[in-house]
Amino acid sequence: MSAPRLTTRTVVRLSPLDDSEDVAAFLQGLVTNDVKGPLPVWAGLLSPQGKALFDFIVWGDGADLLLDCEAAAATALIKRLSLYRLRRRIAIAEDPALGVYWQAEGEPTDPRLPALGHRWIAPISTDDTAADDAWRAHRLAHGVPEGLAELGSEQTLWLETNAAELGGVSFTKGCYVGQENTARMNWRQKVNRRLVVVPLGQSDPARQRAAYPELGLAVDHRRVEDISPEAAPAWMDLAKEF
Repeated sequence: MSAPRLTTRTVVRLSPLDDSEDVAAFLQGLVTNDVKGPLPVWAGLLSPQGKALFDFIVWGDGADLLLDCEAAAATALIKRLSLYRLRRRIAIAEDPALGVYWQAEGEPTDPRLPALGHRWIAPISTDDTAADDAWRAHRLAHGVPEGLAELGSEQTLWLETNAAELGGVSFTKGCYVGQENTARMNWRQKVNRRLVVVPLGQSDPARQRAAYPELGLAVDHRRVEDISPEAAPAWMDLAKEF
């Protein structure tokens, strides 16, 4: 039976190579969200300055963790995580047997926003159908950016990606890479810029991160005061920024 797979996503598996290793503890000290609590969660791996390098959804699989990530970024993500691994006996590699699946209907499982629908990881089948175009249209219709092109690798502070509103950061779990700047922005309650989905005709070329002519939409990185109430999705509260 065919299933709607996101072919532009892949699964990176982190596995302990002996019983003394704790994969969740390893990742906990690196990423923005609490991976030792209930999963899945949306998380980012940041630069030391708090800018987004990668974003992904973390799922549990026994003692392993699965990263539902952008396929085009998987090799770079594995390389970055491997740098932090040092001598720890943890395997970090793509799992070619698994795919990321999505449909708008069904139990909401996307940790960012219930309206994003039902998402799951399962073995890949030759009968799978590509759901990438439908997913992109659905996601952007709800104002949610993701991936290197839209988030802007090393160009955007994590809270500017709307991570606090979309559940992509824990302010209580302890240290991670880029935590100092992220926590300071939250403490000051001041995020000067945000990623926002706008009609393509209203996009500012100087602020544009990605454009989708077939959908008539673009993702802009705008100052908060330049985001109109009509452009802001319901979950984005601009009032608290002033």
